[in-house]
Amino acid sequence: MEFLYEGILGIGWKQLVMYAIAAILIFLAIKKKLEPALLLPMGFGAILVNIPASGAITQTMGELGDVQGILDWLFQVGINASEAMPLLLFIGIGAMIDFGPLLSNPKLILFGAAAQWGIFGTITVATLLGFNLADAASIGIIGAADGPTSILVSQVLKSQYVGPIAVAAYSYMALVPIIQPFAIKLVTTKKERAMKMPYNPRGISKTARILFPIIVTFIAGLVAPASVSLVGLLMFGNLIRECGVLGSLSDTAQTALANLITLLLGITIASTMRAENFVSVQTLMIMALGLLAFVFDTMAGCLFAKLLNLFSKNKVNPMIGAAGISAFPMSARVIQKMGQEADPQNHLLMHAVGANVAGQIGSVIAGGVILGLVPAML
Repeated sequence: MEFLYEGILGIGWKQLVMYAIAAILIFLAIKKKLEPALLLPMGFGAILVNIPASGAITQTMGELGDVQGILDWLFQVGINASEAMPLLLFIGIGAMIDFGPLLSNPKLILFGAAAQWGIFGTITVATLLGFNLADAASIGIIGAADGPTSILVSQVLKSQYVGPIAVAAYSYMALVPIIQPFAIKLVTTKKERAMKMPYNPRGISKTARILFPIIVTFIAGLVAPASVSLVGLLMFGNLIRECGVLGSLSDTAQTALANLITLLLGITIASTMRAENFVSVQTLMIMALGLLAFVFDTMAGCLFAKLLNLFSKNKVNPMIGAAGISAFPMSARVIQKMGQEADPQNHLLMHAVGANVAGQIGSVIAGGVILGLVPAML
């Protein structure tokens, strides 16, 4: 009992909880292959920072004073001082995205906007539960279904819950194939899920593909100037992909850059997962609110599609609205799978992909809107 309550060699019950959380993250990464590039370093990093007197984090060493640990240094340089890591990751994400399906059916951009409702709904709930506005906004952005955006917003707003928010954001992104079917079935019928949509792709010129990221950056910058760093680097990555003269750099951004930044980001975020701060009632509340945000997003997208169908001649399968979250491409695959479960001849993938990439744009603009509004209200 003394071991459990007082700890031996500095290991108390909170550290044991963190070791268990680390084990779960590593298990999900290796055994279930859920976001392994991020959950694995986060899980291992959680062990590093919770070893008593760990040299991975800053320690006071007698006459030497404070000796900065590598994880604290990475956090200070890569996130706290410049937000460089999450922003650089957007270049790689942008280089991975093909906006062709969205350009073929531009109205899908509406679903990328509608599915962000969960962000603002969750901010309201978090505020009612007693979180201050900066923390509530940081928690709500989990609903962006975009880990880098969640990290960036919570860091800029100086939230004290960066670690739990990052864990919730990436954990629920990995669990989209479980969360979304449940939420979709709450607001749709099997008949609606079986609704077929013809896919007649229009040829998209190279000029249009090149102009799209430039125009989106310009418009987003005018509407939400605080979103320029988010949207701008995402679209810069896409411009590298589409320009046709930077093939090797595009490949590097999609693979080496994105993988390296993701690994470093995961283990760096672990520096905020120290037992004394992480193991709390607030962390449990954040995990619950993050789940609520994902469910709200999914349901809002479906309900918006059903509303649109009331005024549209060409009906949309309501599940397409659910793909408007930013979890690309997992959400699109979920919609395709559920459509074929309802009708084996139903093929919704390209429509869902279009809504899914619209969600990428919607999530970073939503993050920019929050960064523009919240500081002015504090």
